[in-house]
Amino acid sequence: MKIFKILFLSFIFLLNLKAYDLEPNYSLIASGGVTDLVLKNNLLYVATTASSVDIFDINTKIKTSSIKVPQIKDFMQDTIDSKIYSVDVLANNILILSQGEKGGRNIDIYTDGKLKRVISDENRLFIARAKFLDENHIIYALLSNQIYLYDIKNKKILNETQISQSKFSNFKLTRDKTKVLISDESGILTMIDTKTFKLIKNFEGQNLDNVFQVDIKNEIILTAGQDRKAAIYSLNGKISYYKTFPFLIYSAGLSPSGKLAAVASDEENNVTIFEVDTKKELFKLKQNRATLTNILFINEKELFVTSDHEQINYYKIN
Repeated sequence: MKIFKILFLSFIFLLNLKAYDLEPNYSLIASGGVTDLVLKNNLLYVATTASSVDIFDINTKIKTSSIKVPQIKDFMQDTIDSKIYSVDVLANNILILSQGEKGGRNIDIYTDGKLKRVISDENRLFIARAKFLDENHIIYALLSNQIYLYDIKNKKILNETQISQSKFSNFKLTRDKTKVLISDESGILTMIDTKTFKLIKNFEGQNLDNVFQVDIKNEIILTAGQDRKAAIYSLNGKISYYKTFPFLIYSAGLSPSGKLAAVASDEENNVTIFEVDTKKELFKLKQNRATLTNILFINEKELFVTSDHEQINYYKIN
């Protein structure tokens, strides 16, 4: 009887350790593979590989409109879709970073139904990511890991810095946009002031290889590592650890409170959600169709997951 009781309790314990499998509550279909995702005022702005930024109303689940950028000529002079690398929204302005010709990049602002060119592909800049700081300033990063502060109105660079000699991967602005956190192939995270570009802090020691993505919410940092590690840091330095998963972690996202972390966790493109404090795995989000590109929490109970496929999965967790 005693042995049976021990086995039963062990089974219950192991059961509680297992994350619950969840399937999408519904899916949205974008114009192409999804590269970036922004949610503003219940509108989901979806950057795609198909020369398009799709806009969905998340209440009605309907695509309300699409912003099209011109197709381009590739190196063989064939006409192809322009890949949208990143999108951002501020007031009525939509910032679009897209693939240009001959390896260059275009940055446009869409407002009042028109695209206005900010930076042209003729400059041959290999821009990897661009976001608004305010209505007149954007911050953008080159693949060479140079960060720029750009004045839209006066069309000039106000500040620039070389983060390191490692290839750029990703950056994330803090909620107040006073700081930006940069990840690269070194595994080291660099936080700088968005106006002065002065170094605030480096976060290192957990990832030993490329950090594909980084997120920061409520003074908690999460990474998506090529070394199969999802690292957690706190700004005050009290938290620093990693969780290892069986596959490269291509994408990661935090809930608004920073209490929940979600990471791409295996070859089946599933997402594992775990508690930051306890490291306990809570949910496994299934049925993602391709390599993951974005994990975006709406709140503590709802999130979107995107991939190189056009399907955008919505999950509600309890």
